[in-house]
Amino acid sequence: MNNLVSIITPSFNSSRFIQECIDSVLSQTYDNWELLIVDDCSTDNSCELIERYNDKRIDLIGLEKNVGAAEARNIAIRKAKGKYIAFLDSDDIWRSTKLEDQIY
Repeated sequence: MNNLVSIITPSFNSSRFIQECIDSVLSQTYDNWELLIVDDCSTDNSCELIERYNDKRIDLIGLEKNVGAAEARNIAIRKAKGKYIAFLDSDDIWRSTKLEDQIY
């Protein structure tokens, strides 16, 4: 995919915010993206909430050892397929035109 955007989101015990974060990606007016969420050994129900989303563009990567946000981002970058990389923390949200504004 030519202008695919790989969105990198590290997550650790993010159940309080992760749904709003994902919803803000799903509401993007630019829809050529993949969302790589790296769960860094959460002990809350973050993974369960993420797994409820039925969208093939969302990829949950579960880690077996806690590595911290920086390394979680690096792991996702290595798996990214996009021409572009965008970072979105699990407790942040984007306005619906964020990707479109940056791509065009």
